[in-house]
Amino acid sequence: MKKVLITGAAGFLGSHLCDRFIHEGYKVIGMDNFITGDKKNLHYLESNPNFEFIEHDVTEFIKIEGRLDFILHFASPASPIDYLKIPIQTLKVGALGTHNLLGLAKAKKARILIASTSEVYGDPLVHPQTEDYYGNVNAIGPRGVYDEAKRFQESITMAYHRFHGLETRIVRIFNTYGPRMRLNDGRVIPAFMGQALRGEDLTIFGDGMQTRSFCYVDDQVEGIYRLLLSDYSYPVNIGNPNEITIKDFAEEIIKLTGTKQKVIYKDLPVDDPMQRKPDITLAKKLFNWEPKVGREEGMKKTFEYFKALSKEELYKSEHKDFSSYINK
Repeated sequence: MKKVLITGAAGFLGSHLCDRFIHEGYKVIGMDNFITGDKKNLHYLESNPNFEFIEHDVTEFIKIEGRLDFILHFASPASPIDYLKIPIQTLKVGALGTHNLLGLAKAKKARILIASTSEVYGDPLVHPQTEDYYGNVNAIGPRGVYDEAKRFQESITMAYHRFHGLETRIVRIFNTYGPRMRLNDGRVIPAFMGQALRGEDLTIFGDGMQTRSFCYVDDQVEGIYRLLLSDYSYPVNIGNPNEITIKDFAEEIIKLTGTKQKVIYKDLPVDDPMQRKPDITLAKKLFNWEPKVGREEGMKKTFEYFKALSKEELYKSEHKDFSSYINK
């Protein structure tokens, strides 16, 4: 059996990747320190003989016994609520954590896939975004801690590829959604659905004309899996190019949930991107990938997941306590 280490395994995407690799017949080692991950996302794997879990912070030295074939680095805060509360930890996991995992990959002669993000494009001046676009990022703005962590992550990964000959893969992930998202993580889909389920008005930041492109988690995982097994070492966009304005999306959510809420408007956060749409030409060419799940189908599945949450989870407004990480 091939063995894969997945960091950020208790997170939204990480837990779905654990599912996929178990299904494909791999021995999976999941790693997480539960800053933003949730133990319940991995509960069903606890009795699986092909799954092992290690509670660990990847910014500290990482030791894995025995052979390791693949590493997928998905450990990082990924929503603005998270990385604005723990900015230093966000920078450290992108820098020190990535450095540790690249060193582990080198020692084990393992192929490593790094989870980057569409945020490396910042508030883009090119639309849609292609992999050869350098981006428009405010390095010293409040979002810079996440954007620059990911840009550094890509740079050090390519340095290891060029200098050490390491087998590297880089995925630039665009907005992804589906079951296991945290209802209170601050991103637009769980925010809208949570507000609808609680009978609250839906909040739009700005005028609602900014655009996003939403990719269902099954499609995202398929793209990541194909990229890992490809022969391409440079960044690849994985996302759904079906673009929609936030205003129109809010109306879709109201229709889907059958609620009667109003839409209210608040000020746009600093450096919030006005456009977000991936050009996926490269993924189609390299490994014949494109999304299959339409937004209507994906949103229905996601809404059913949120509807099934307990009342306690639905009304929990306070975000996770980060106090133990503030000075780290």
